[in-house]
Amino acid sequence: MSGMFGGIKVVLCAALVTSVLGASRRPATAADGDSHLLTFDDASGQIATAIASGAADEDNAFFASLGTNGRRCVTCHQPSDAWSITPAHVQARFAESAGADPIFTSNDGSTCEGIVATSQAERRAAYGLLLDRGLIRVGLNVPPGAEFVIERVDDPNHCGPATTDASLYRRPLPSTNLRFLSAVMWDGRESSPTTTILQDLAHQAIDATLGHAQALQAPTPAEVDQIVGFETGLFTAQAFDAQAGLLSAQRAAGGPIALGRQPFFTAINDPVGFNPTGATFDPNVFTIFEYWGGLAASPAGPRTESRLAVARGEAIFNTRPITISGVAGLNGETFATGASLPGSFTGSCSVCHDAPNAGDHSVKAPLDIGVADPARAPYLPVYTLRNLATHDTVQTTDPGRAMITGKWKDVGKFKGPILRGLAARAPYFHNGSAATLQEVVDFYDVRFNIGLSAQERADLVAFLRAL
Repeated sequence: MSGMFGGIKVVLCAALVTSVLGASRRPATAADGDSHLLTFDDASGQIATAIASGAADEDNAFFASLGTNGRRCVTCHQPSDAWSITPAHVQARFAESAGADPIFTSNDGSTCEGIVATSQAERRAAYGLLLDRGLIRVGLNVPPGAEFVIERVDDPNHCGPATTDASLYRRPLPSTNLRFLSAVMWDGRESSPTTTILQDLAHQAIDATLGHAQALQAPTPAEVDQIVGFETGLFTAQAFDAQAGLLSAQRAAGGPIALGRQPFFTAINDPVGFNPTGATFDPNVFTIFEYWGGLAASPAGPRTESRLAVARGEAIFNTRPITISGVAGLNGETFATGASLPGSFTGSCSVCHDAPNAGDHSVKAPLDIGVADPARAPYLPVYTLRNLATHDTVQTTDPGRAMITGKWKDVGKFKGPILRGLAARAPYFHNGSAATLQEVVDFYDVRFNIGLSAQERADLVAFLRAL
């Protein structure tokens, strides 16, 4: 089946519906009445994907096993989970396959490297972080010439010595809405200053095939082109909210079709002057539900009030004053444009989530907001890093960008992900430390001492749930 919607060709093959789900989850009825969208029930309503590529079928290399362990791109990028994975569905796959699904492979799916489990109970324990948090293990060496060393590792999982300097545990990023990316991977390791995002995604497809899928040779250029072409043609967003209803109703711009029309270019709304057009930063990053803000609360009843809550949450995201301080990569930095930011300044959520109606940063801007603090993730190893020049030490569950650059200033820095389709892909942050969107809001409220009221927190959650 295919159709044209605002310039987006949406294709949905019957074979695709059954082949990509992994655990036999079937798509729900399209929330907006359009049967050409790929839709699934989630905890808040329905998530939907518009597929802009004409090659959305089983023959695309995205759905092919290109390695030696049975994994495919879709193994860790499930459409029902906004093209990531969620613990509930990983657990279902474990139960249905008796732990034999290709995602349960010890090269990076097990908590400890290379573990051998001989019983069902042992397998359940061996893949605990994948099953409970949706985390994949990433082994990285401290780069040559780094400004720091790993002085100590305290591992609650007692994995013992590894063949890499650090075993890091991260959520698979969604393989959708990639047209809004400014950097590839949480630590940006697949990006460089001299390549385009399409080139970066091609490199990532090769590395994932050789690493995650344990291929003996790289995918062919044609296979890489298929993967990147398919991924960059996916647009995913919440389409229906159980409380607010259809998210494209009453002039709202929710759902994947409107998202597919959203303009983007690198630095499109950058707050420190990188926008090539010279346009100034607009804090009103999200305008999806601006028309809902004018709805009368009565006599329409609960659904109207729910839509008002979403609109209020959008306004809070855009405009609620926040004292931004202690953010490495932002506070106290002087940028190539000549702009400099003080150690503390007043902004809003949209300063760091500036890409219009997408919510990631429109330039490469890894930041440390404290998510890798050991107190936030007691289920992860704690690495004590020592600065070779100053002998200062810091403890972290993940050095982040520093494992790529070797720079002390990059310890704990990660990119901000695209904020669409959030309701379908809990838990949140790179380490899965926030189980719900409520916990995400609570983290920011405490971290930046915002002082949100109970109503404001509820409104923000309603908005994030509707993205």
